[in-house]
Amino acid sequence: MRNPHDIIIRPIITEQSMMDAAYGKYTFEVDRRSSKTEIRQAVEALFEVKVTGVNTINLRGKERRVGSGRKGMTSASKKAIITIDTEPVAESYQMPGGKTGTKSKKYKTSIEEFGFGQ
Repeated sequence: MRNPHDIIIRPIITEQSMMDAAYGKYTFEVDRRSSKTEIRQAVEALFEVKVTGVNTINLRGKERRVGSGRKGMTSASKKAIITIDTEPVAESYQMPGGKTGTKSKKYKTSIEEFGFGQ
């Protein structure tokens, strides 16, 4: 696996992404060559959260004016919308002797480092 810092480039902070963060959805710009599995593993390693879904969008470059009448292109990029588990449920299991044991989840339910205070 590649370094998680090479996969996750930066968070995308817009009005829509701020509203989605309340529901556990965070938007990041990611490396164009990365797969959904690599993105999931990178987010879980960097932010210590449980990822439940990854949606990716390939954005093509746009034509822009550069200087007087010249045309240029912006770079293409890839965007990932990450859904995390915001309500971890404790696991219950059977112990020897018929007793029931529980194990709590040890991950966070939000990403505080996303770029805005919550």
